[in-house]
Amino acid sequence: MSQSDSILIVGAGILGLSHAYAAARRGLKVRVFERTATPLGASVRNFGQALVTGQPPGVMLDLARASRSIWADWAPRAGFELKRNGSYLFARTEAEEHLLDAFCQGRAREFGYRAELLRGAEMDALYGGQFSHHRAALHGLDDQQVYSREAIPALIAYLQRDLGVEFHFSTLVRDVEPGQVHTTAGSFKGSQVIVCSGHDYLTLLAEPLAKLSPQICRLQMLRVRPKVDLKLQHALMTGLSCVHYGAFADLPQAAAVQNEILRDSPHLDQHGIHLLISPTPYGDLIVGDSHDYGRDPSPFNGEQVDNWMLQLCEETLGCEVRVVERWQGVYGAKGAKPFSWLEVAPGLNAALMHSGVGMSVGPAMAEGNIARLLEER
Repeated sequence: MSQSDSILIVGAGILGLSHAYAAARRGLKVRVFERTATPLGASVRNFGQALVTGQPPGVMLDLARASRSIWADWAPRAGFELKRNGSYLFARTEAEEHLLDAFCQGRAREFGYRAELLRGAEMDALYGGQFSHHRAALHGLDDQQVYSREAIPALIAYLQRDLGVEFHFSTLVRDVEPGQVHTTAGSFKGSQVIVCSGHDYLTLLAEPLAKLSPQICRLQMLRVRPKVDLKLQHALMTGLSCVHYGAFADLPQAAAVQNEILRDSPHLDQHGIHLLISPTPYGDLIVGDSHDYGRDPSPFNGEQVDNWMLQLCEETLGCEVRVVERWQGVYGAKGAKPFSWLEVAPGLNAALMHSGVGMSVGPAMAEGNIARLLEER
C-alpha cells in the first residue's frame, strides 16, 4: 500500500481508536502511536457510559445515536461486553421529578429520545424495591455501558487482528508536520496525520491548540463494593446530573433543581459533584465524580470530596459501600464547543474533545472526520 493511502494517528484513546477504525475500514493503512505501553488516559479512567439520553438536541444527540450503532458493531467483533439496557436517573426531590416529567412530556417527544419515567408500582418493583426511596426514575433506553479497562484493549486487539492497524506503544511522538511524525522510534510518513492527544496541549501543536483556550478537568473517582449484592446491571445517575447534561439543563424546570442544590448542598455545586455509578463485570461499582477545572490538573485529592460522593452513593443505593480503589480522571474541557477538528495544514489535523463525552460521541465524530478527509483528498 502506498504512502498516499496511509494515515498516522497520535493517541490510542477512544478518539484515536475511532479514527483508526474509520480509516482502516475504508481500506487505508493506519499506524497509531501511543506514549505508554497501554492507554492510561481518560478513555480507561472513565465510567464507560455511552449516553444518548443526556445529550442536547442537535449535533451531539445525532453523534451519540450514530455512535451507539458503532459500539453495537464493535462489541461482538472485538469480544467485549456491551450493556444495552439503558440507564436510570433517579429523582430524589419534587423539583427533580418535575424536571424529568417535563423532559418526557416535551423535549423527549419532540426530538425522539427513547425514555420512560417510572413511578409508583413500577418504581417500587425496580431491583426488587431497592430504589423505592426515590420519587421516580428516568429510564434512558438508548444508553449503553462498557467496562473501559477491558473494552479499550479489546478494541485495540480487534483493530490489529482484523483491520491490520499497526500500533506503536511506548512511543513518544516528539513532533508532527504535514504527512509526517517524528517519534522515539524514528520518523514515519503518510498522507495524513491526525493528533488525538487528549488533554496534552503542550507536547504537539501547542500554538494552534492555545488559540482554543483549552482547560483540563480533573475528577475524583472511586471503585467500591456494595455490602449488599445488588446485581446491578444499569448505569445510575441522580437529578444532580440534570444541571450538567444538555438534554435537561436549559429546560425551565432545571432552575428549581439548581436553586435547590445551591440552597441545600452548595458544596456539591462548588466542586461540580453529580453522582454517576457504573457496575463492573465483577460486582464492583465505579463511582464519581467531581469537576475541578484549570490549566494543569492538581495531583491532590480532597478527602472530603470523596466522602461527599460516597454519602451520595450510599443514599442512592440504599446500602453501605466499601472503597477498594481511588484515582483521578482527567480530560480536556471548557472549549467554546464540545469538540474541535483543527485543520492545521494540508495533511495535518487534530481532533479534541472539550467535554467528558468522548465515549458517547467519539466513534461517530471520527467517521465524519475521516469521510471529510477522503472527500477533500
